[in-house]
Parts: sequence; structure tokens; C-alpha cells
Amino acid sequence: MTQEPTVSETEQNADQPPPSGYKVIHDYVKTLETSPGVYRMLDSESRVLYVGKARNLRARVSNYTRPGNSPRIEKMISLTTSMMFLTTRTETEALLLEQNLIKQLKPKYNVLLRDDKSFPNIIVAKGHAFAQIKKHRGARKEKGSYFGPFASGSAVTRTLNQLQKAFLLRNCSDAMFESRTRPCLQYQIKRCSGPCTGLISQEDYNDSVHDAERFLTGRSTKIQEELGAQMLAASEAMEFERAAALRDRIKALTQVQSAQGINPRSVTEADIIGLHIDGGQACVQVFFIRAHQNWGNQDFYPRIDADNSPAEVMEAFVGQFYGNKEPPRQLILSDDIENADLMTEALSEKAGRKVDIIVPLRGEKTELVAGAVRNARESLARKMAESATQAKLLRGLAEAFQLPGPPQRIEVYDNSHIQGTNAVGGMIVAGPEGMMKNAYRKFNIKGDDITPGDDFGMMKEVLHRRFSRLLKEDPNRDKGLWPDLLLIDGGAGQVSAVAEIMTEHGVQDIPMVGVAKGVDRDHGKEEFYRIGQRPFALQRNDPVLYFVQRLRDEAHRFAIGTHRAKRAKSMSANPLDDVPGVGAARKRALLVHFGSAKAVTRAGLADLRAVDGISEALAERIYDHFHSQG
Repeated sequence: MTQEPTVSETEQNADQPPPSGYKVIHDYVKTLETSPGVYRMLDSESRVLYVGKARNLRARVSNYTRPGNSPRIEKMISLTTSMMFLTTRTETEALLLEQNLIKQLKPKYNVLLRDDKSFPNIIVAKGHAFAQIKKHRGARKEKGSYFGPFASGSAVTRTLNQLQKAFLLRNCSDAMFESRTRPCLQYQIKRCSGPCTGLISQEDYNDSVHDAERFLTGRSTKIQEELGAQMLAASEAMEFERAAALRDRIKALTQVQSAQGINPRSVTEADIIGLHIDGGQACVQVFFIRAHQNWGNQDFYPRIDADNSPAEVMEAFVGQFYGNKEPPRQLILSDDIENADLMTEALSEKAGRKVDIIVPLRGEKTELVAGAVRNARESLARKMAESATQAKLLRGLAEAFQLPGPPQRIEVYDNSHIQGTNAVGGMIVAGPEGMMKNAYRKFNIKGDDITPGDDFGMMKEVLHRRFSRLLKEDPNRDKGLWPDLLLIDGGAGQVSAVAEIMTEHGVQDIPMVGVAKGVDRDHGKEEFYRIGQRPFALQRNDPVLYFVQRLRDEAHRFAIGTHRAKRAKSMSANPLDDVPGVGAARKRALLVHFGSAKAVTRAGLADLRAVDGISEALAERIYDHFHSQG
């Protein structure tokens, strides 16, 4: 898209409650142009109900003025009180804009991809004479060769481990590389060739880098043949130690390939996308094929309605999934999409090269799609079974805690610290579909007036910040952000502290339960505390008790993990981070020159001035920072 679409918006403006339905839409049709664009249907509170695209806005919107639509569309029309329109130069621009607006606005009546996360890559970073191999997420700003995407961080880690065994490439930072005076543990366990201490020449190391890149682009068989020939030659020359090292490298390459499972012969670079719909729910399974290798698979559960066709669901998924990802050269789908030519054009424009969308009918590609659909079917069956179990547990929870109905959003809170240091609070969220990890939140405890180790004070701060934000972001409680139940890790004291905060914010209609370990802090003897009521317990074999334990343990795990990350960050903090005017480049120059941060803190003024990129004024600032303290 080379220019912003022109905007032409028409809004209802009436003092009385606005009319809705067919007449409203019919009035808009009279004013519409025949150009391509995107339309939005809004309800009486200006919430977006639906976002759609059109080659001809007037013709497309006029379809909503004629009865005979599905029950879902009829309901949407009856709620529509106003519409908004954005005209575009081409239908391709309209398609891209439509998918962006759906992801941003999350309209109720659109198919919506709810879990749109980024995927990790492997980068062979080449900003240094000795290239580094590592995991990468986000924008590709660093100089180097990128390979991916991989389906998960664990898939990348597993592949990196084997690649390090096979090619002995370093994974240490540049600063650590420059500061080494002897080989590190990675060299001792045969995961690195020791370039930091000159144990391998730059030429030989670059050959290993080249071999790793060849492997990641699919030329693994050729590499294994070459390594096999080298191993045989070393054995014949009675260089048995070298032959054993080459044998280990071949074995590592074979392990990478076996871990990848499916390695198609006829598919070089593609995403295999299989869809299964059952009972008004859908699962989409995506396999990432790169360089003839399977780099993992991931399942997704888009929000759909019972009358959405497979073609609608597949088109919406493809459009939203590649909204922030670079598409591969081929998309191999289990179902046709409604506007295949248009989607092909849009994805090709985004990628800057040809992207093919195919629905195979025979051959290996058909087998790959069938495998993806089978995985989607099995994943959806598991999820539906888990959802049924979850619904039963939520009903049991409502009965046990005397709630008006099964909670749709449960928030569980816990704190973690060591004698008050690096204190954090954690909030996890659960609902009908299980743990809602994208709703988890962490709170760095900031209160200066909190005594170190004061769990009550920490919990009060966390709840104060949480409900202050809720009242600001969702004062009418219509965005689904408010909890139906609070679970607090603790007994009567914690519950009283939280109740005090809730009263201060005027929020006293949310049920709250404290979960305490009970007698001898024994798992299974938990006691539950509520304001103004006696504590009680559940039977040891009650499934609701196990459910609460899982929630409490998940909150504990999340809080502990957040605390450990904060503690590790504070322990690894670099003294140079606090020096004004010393950014990443100058920090790197200082570390390369002196070898360590501690050496920088002890350096004299003349030595600091000698560092490339450090001016006289900055050298004095660094010297004063470390010598005027204490």
C-alpha cells in the first residue's frame, strides 16, 4: 500500500435513541460510492459489530438491505445503528485494511484469530569477525542470516543445541567473547570450537558457519557426505580423535533431522495449514516447512460462529495470521478460500515476491495437508473435552463458594520476594477456556513505605494498582476485564487487607476468597476465608479442591518466575548502565578495551581517554561517577 486510503465517514447524529436495522443501512447505501473500501457496522454504543471489505462498497452494503440472511447476520443487522466507511484505491488495499481492523477492534461478528503471537527464528549474527548463532524474536534489525520461523522457543533451543554439537559455533555475547582469556565450559563439553582464545582459525570457523547455513537452507545431505568422507580419511590416517569428533558431528546432524519428523521431498518452503470445524468451534493447525525440513507446528482456535463456512474461516485466518508475519513462498491449504486471487496478490505485495496459495488434490502435498487436518481434529477434540471439564469445575466452584453463577474470569494473586528484596506481585487469570496467559500481569512492588517482607502491604499495593486501572479503563464493566472471583494466596489477614482496598475503590460486589495452606501447611488441607464468615474446607478428593490448588500453584509459579527474573537481572546489572551518556556502543567499546566492567570502574582518567569513541568530557564523567561515590 503506497498511500493512505482516503477517508469518507458518515455518522448518525440524533438526540433520541438512533433507529437500527435495514432502514439505517438502506439510508447509507444512497450516499455510497462504487469504489473499493472497508465498512464498519456499529451498535447504539458505537461498538464495532462487524468489519468487512468490498470491491464495490455500494453493491456490497446493499446486500444487507435484503432479508434472507443467516440468523447471525440478521441479528447483526438488527443491532446496527450506524456505519463507517473507508475508501481505498484497490481491493487488495481493502483486504489488508480489513484484516488489520479486525485484529485491532475485535468485532463480535467477525472470525477472529485470538492467539496471534510471534514466532522465534535462528540468526547467524555477522556483526563480528566470528559469527554467533542464537535465537531471535522480533524485527530483523541485526546484521546476519535469519532462518525460521520455528513453531516454539523449545523447537529453536532443541535445534540450536544440536547445531552447536554439529558445527561448534559460539553462542556467547560479543562482550564475553572479547573478555575471555581461556576457553569456557562450552568448549569443554564440545559445543564450541574456542574461537575466543584462538583455538580455531577465522578461516576454519567461517567454513563451519557456511556449513551451518547450508544445513539450515536444506543442503544437509551434502554436508553429511562431506563429513563422512573427512571421517574416513581421518580414520585411515589414524587420526582417531579427529575421526571421533567428526562422527559426533554427523550424529548431531542426524538427531536434528529425526527430531523434525516430517521432512517433505517436494516442498522446499511452505506453511501447511489444516482446518477442522466441529460444534461451532474451529482448530487450525500450521506446520512450518523450511528448506525441506519441518520446523514445528502450532495450533490455533479462532473465534467463529456456527454458520461460518470453512472458506470464510480459512480466509480470515490467513489474512490475520500473516498480518505481522512474512509469508513463505507457498501456502498449502486444506480448504479453498473465497478470494484466493486477491489474497495471493496481497501476500505477494507484502512479501515483495511471488506467494502461491494452493489446495492440493494429489501427491505428497495432499498427504501433508491430511496430516495437518488430522492434528487439527485431534487438538480440537482434546480442547472440547477440556472445555467440558472446565465448565463442570466452574459450576462446582460457584456452588462451593456460593457464587451467583459459574465465574467467567477468575483472578488469582500471589507475591514473591526474599526478605523483602526484588518484591513482585503476580496475577494469573482463568476462565471457561482454561488459563488466559495473555491476561497475566506482573507488578513490581514500588511502595517506599512498605516494610520489607510485609506481605499484607504488598498485596494491598497490587490490588490498589489493579483496581485503579480497571476503574479507569473499563468504568462501565462492559469490556470483559472485570473479575467474577478473586482468589488470594493467604488467610484472614490477606483477605482483610484486600477488602480494605476494595472498599476504598467502592468495589464491594466481587466475591473474594483467601486460600490458606491449613493445618501443618499440608497440600490438601487448604482452608478458605471469606469476609464475615467462618473458614471452611473442602473434601480432600473434591475435584474443585484440586482445581483451586492448580490455580494457586500457577499463581505461585508465575510470581516466583517473575521474582527470579528480576533478581537475576539485578545480579547481572552492569555498573556502566548507570553512567549518563554511556549507551550500548560506548559500553561495548569500554568492555572491549578493558575486558570487564570492573576494570572500567578502576581505570584512570588517561586510560579512559584512550578508548575509541570516548571524549575527554565523557572520560571525566565516567571517572567521576566511579570515584566520587561512597
